[in-house]
Amino acid sequence: MHLSQERYGDALVLIPVGRVDNTTTDGLRSDLQRHVTSSHENGDRLVLDFSKVDYISSVGLRVLMLAAKQVREQGGSIVVAALQPVVREIFEISRFNLVFQCFGTVREALGKVSANAQAAYDSAHGA
Repeated sequence: MHLSQERYGDALVLIPVGRVDNTTTDGLRSDLQRHVTSSHENGDRLVLDFSKVDYISSVGLRVLMLAAKQVREQGGSIVVAALQPVVREIFEISRFNLVFQCFGTVREALGKVSANAQAAYDSAHGA
């Protein structure tokens, strides 16, 4: 599991790549924990861009749930964007679409968490 990142204003977009399952969740958990902690310290909003995730297991959902709980306890913001069809179905079946606000695109998600972040995204992508 590789987790890359992109910054747009006061928002950090985290982009996991691949499958989120029993073999990859430890890495995702430690990466997310680091970003959740720094988002609290820096006041960042977090957007999880799932456009490159083709599967998520229940263990992966638990990692996301714990990260969301911690972010909310810290008064922060975390949302999910660009779910692939299979992952979207898993989110809906498990009702994780009620745990996370889910958006069709990263731009939409950024617009929800921060107007400044959306403006930075538009500037970077020529919109």
